[in-house]
Amino acid sequence: MKQKTAVIGSGAAGIASAIRLAAKGYDVSVFEQASQPGGKISELRMIGFRFDKGPSLFTMPGLVDELFTLCGKDPRHYFNYQQLDQSCKYFWEDGTVINAWHDTGDFANEVAQKCGVAPSRITKFLKKSEKLYKITKDVFLFNSIHKFSNFFLPPYRKALFHLHELDVFTSMHNRNSKWFSHPKIVQLFDRYATYNGSSPYKTPATLNIIPHLEHNIGAYFPARGMYQIIESLYQLARDVGVKFFLNTAVEKIIVKDNTIKGVRINGKTEAFDIVVSDVDIVPLYKKLLPGQAFPAKQLELERSSSAMIFYWGVEGQFPKLGLHNILFSERYKEEFDHLFRSKSIIDDPTVYVFISSKKVATDAPAGKENWYVMINAPENIGQDWDMLVSETRKNIIKKIKRTLGVDIEKHIVAEHVADPRSIEKETGSFRGSLYGLSSNNKFSAFYRHPNFKKSIKNLFFTGGSVHPGGGIPLALASAKIIDKEIFDTKENKHGSTKPEGR
Repeated sequence: MKQKTAVIGSGAAGIASAIRLAAKGYDVSVFEQASQPGGKISELRMIGFRFDKGPSLFTMPGLVDELFTLCGKDPRHYFNYQQLDQSCKYFWEDGTVINAWHDTGDFANEVAQKCGVAPSRITKFLKKSEKLYKITKDVFLFNSIHKFSNFFLPPYRKALFHLHELDVFTSMHNRNSKWFSHPKIVQLFDRYATYNGSSPYKTPATLNIIPHLEHNIGAYFPARGMYQIIESLYQLARDVGVKFFLNTAVEKIIVKDNTIKGVRINGKTEAFDIVVSDVDIVPLYKKLLPGQAFPAKQLELERSSSAMIFYWGVEGQFPKLGLHNILFSERYKEEFDHLFRSKSIIDDPTVYVFISSKKVATDAPAGKENWYVMINAPENIGQDWDMLVSETRKNIIKKIKRTLGVDIEKHIVAEHVADPRSIEKETGSFRGSLYGLSSNNKFSAFYRHPNFKKSIKNLFFTGGSVHPGGGIPLALASAKIIDKEIFDTKENKHGSTKPEGR
C-alpha cells in the first residue's frame, strides 16, 4: 500500500515536497488554510493591475525545472521564463546609476566607468563568490547539517579543508570593505545580506555566495510573473496525483508513542504515515504540536527582518526604471541599526521598486505601471504600525523625488499596503519575520530548526523558517533535503525509522 503523507502548507517548499514524494509513489494530500496555494508567493489584483505579493526575484530556476523532470514531464509545457540581461538598476541621490548587467564583463566595465573600480576587482570577487558556493552548496544548501553522519561525507570533509576560505568569522561588510575601496560598491554587495533578512554588518561573509546566484548563474523572470511558479507547480502536483484541500486548516499533528499517527481537521483525526510541515516553526509548535518541547533558540535568537510594501497602480510609464530597482539610503549603517536595534524605520530607507509590467504588459493597463515599492522593516513587536506606515510612505515619496526627480504621489491611482502585521496574519510568519531567524550570527545556520525531529518518527520540516533558510531557492532546497531524509528513513539498513541528529 502507498504510504499516506500529509503536507501542511502549500508554499513553494510544501508543493515541491508533495511533488517529490508523489514522484516516488507516495499518496500525498496537501492541506492549505488559505483559499489559494502559494504561501508567501501570492498575487494581488485591483482595478486592472496585477501584483506579485511575495518574492520578486527568480534565481536558480533549475530547482524548479528539476521537479518536472522528476515526474517525467517537460518543464516548458508548464512553465516558461527568460534570463534577464540586467538583474537590477542601482540609484544613488547624487545621480549615480549602475546597471547590473548579466554579462559579468559588462557589469565590471559599468562599475569601472561609474565608480573607478578596476574591472578585475569585480570579476575576482564574483569568482570568489562562485568558489564559496561550490564549497558550501552540498554542505549547507542541499544536505542536512543536523545529521552527524553527514560530516563524514566528501563534501563536508572538503568544506572543513577550506574552512579558512569560508569567511565565517568576519562580517559581510568588513570583507566587502577590504575587497572594494569605493563605498557605493561596498554598499551594492552589502545589500545581499537582506536576501535572508539580515544585516551586512553582522552576518558572516560566507553569505557572499549570494551574488554568485544572481550574477554568475543569472537572474530570471517567469513569463506571467512570479506567481506563475506556484501555478505551474500546483498544476504539476495535481497531474501526478497530489490532492489539495484549500480553505482547510490543520488543527493538530497527532503523535503517539513518538510516532506520527495523523492530523486533526475540523475536530476529526485522519490517519497519515508521514507528515511534512511547511508551516513557520514557531506557530507550528505553539498550535499544532502543543505537547512537544519548544526549541527555545527560536525565540531567544534575533529574528529576520520583515517588510513594508506599497502596491501602487501608477499613471504613466517611467523608462528610467527597469524591472528591479534599488534606491539606496544615504545612511546605510544607521538603517540596519534601526531595523535590528531600535526595531524602527529610518527616515531615509533603502527603497526597492519592482515593476513586473516592464516584462508582463498585461500586469498594468495601457499607459500605466504596477509599482511594488518595498522597504525592509523590523519584526512586529507591537510598534505603532499605523504611524510608521504613514510616516514611511511620506519618506518613500520624498526619496523617489530626490533620487529620480519624480513626484510619484501625483501618479498613484490605486494603492494597497502590507506591513509586518498583515504579513504575519496572511502567511503565518511569526512576528512577520520573512525568513525565521536572521543570519546575524556566525553560528546561525546551525541554530535553524532541522528538517526532521529525532524524537518523532516520520515528522519532517520544510520551508523558509527551517534549514537551509528563506527565499525560493532555499525553500526548494529544503524540499530536496527532506526527500533524502524520508528515503534514508525508509532505507535505513539497521531498520530504524529515525533520522540521525537532534
